[in-house]
Amino acid sequence: MSAIQLLLISAFLFLTLYYFVRLRNRIADVLLLVTLAAGAVLLILFPDWTNVLAQKLGVGRGADLLFYLCIVLFCFVIMKLYSRIRNLEQQLTDIIRKQSIDDAKKGSDLFNGK
Repeated sequence: MSAIQLLLISAFLFLTLYYFVRLRNRIADVLLLVTLAAGAVLLILFPDWTNVLAQKLGVGRGADLLFYLCIVLFCFVIMKLYSRIRNLEQQLTDIIRKQSIDDAKKGSDLFNGK
């Protein structure tokens, strides 16, 4: 197994674990964003590093390595968005349920003459 395969498998396992744990820690998100931004700046300033790193990981070109990393990042973003959508759906369900119960109680009070 090559180094890139281990790296990509580790990344997807991390994303899966992250999804199931559903870290709601904004500090972790900020740290991840800062790390990605710093890495991007370094790779922009020193583009040859991508080829060197790609060769060490068993990938042919630096562009291919960046493509693989973008796929991992894209999956992370999709999981974050999915998690937020599920959270919003749950909040909406709770609000509608509470409103329905309150309306039913008001209707019952009117029916009983209160």
